[in-house]
Amino acid sequence: MSQLKQSLCLPPFIESGADKEELVRAAAKAGYAAIDLWGRDEDFEETVALANDHGMVVASMVGHWTHEAGLNDPANHDRIERELRESIEIAARCGIAGVITLSGNLRDGVGVEESAEITVAGIKRVLPLADEKGVNLNLELLNSKVDHPGYEADNTAWGVMVCELADHPRCKLLYDIYHMQIMEGDIIRTIEKNIDHIGHFHGAGVPGRRDIGGDQELNYAAVAKAIAATAYEGYLAHEFWPAGDPVAAVGAAFTVCAQQGSEVGS
Repeated sequence: MSQLKQSLCLPPFIESGADKEELVRAAAKAGYAAIDLWGRDEDFEETVALANDHGMVVASMVGHWTHEAGLNDPANHDRIERELRESIEIAARCGIAGVITLSGNLRDGVGVEESAEITVAGIKRVLPLADEKGVNLNLELLNSKVDHPGYEADNTAWGVMVCELADHPRCKLLYDIYHMQIMEGDIIRTIEKNIDHIGHFHGAGVPGRRDIGGDQELNYAAVAKAIAATAYEGYLAHEFWPAGDPVAAVGAAFTVCAQQGSEVGS
């Protein structure tokens, strides 16, 4: 059984009113190996340094914008290439293992296979740099039923098709357990079948994108155990908006996934 490392996605917790430094301290005390960030605000590298000072790394950051206008439209490729190149350089400098890529919304008249090929063409523009810098490009799977209407990469099969067409170890999936529970269910079997294509995990409670406790439909202890039983060496990041005290939720989420029985932490 592999070592499962947990990460805390800071932005939802900060949006819930928590102090960033208090969150980082709480995460380190609980046993988290990393934090996740989204955008590159003015104190981005300061936050990276804060995590490092507490014995953690940053596991993931967003590589380009936006969800709606993504890699499946060639009109976006020049812009996205510039944004990804900048993000890859920052990630390499800051020791961040992966940057997030986004498919964009479905386009009228473009079939799923053609759209996957277009997406891969965009990814291939920066794959040599990502490989040189040791940074993964993680295509995020999002639900189109609740949070992101029209988003194309809303199912595992399409994401896997992109990875297989790219045929490169740096092209991976960000498998978001919350989003894929809404779209597909069958979480554990899907993870086990496709683990070689997964570069990062996000998780949150369903329904509501809240805490991962006993009042939601997913058994995160079982999901974490299944991930730990594979050869996966990356992170499971908690990306939810806590219903109660954010700092208490930090430790509670860690404990749920630590119950899977493997050595957890860095």
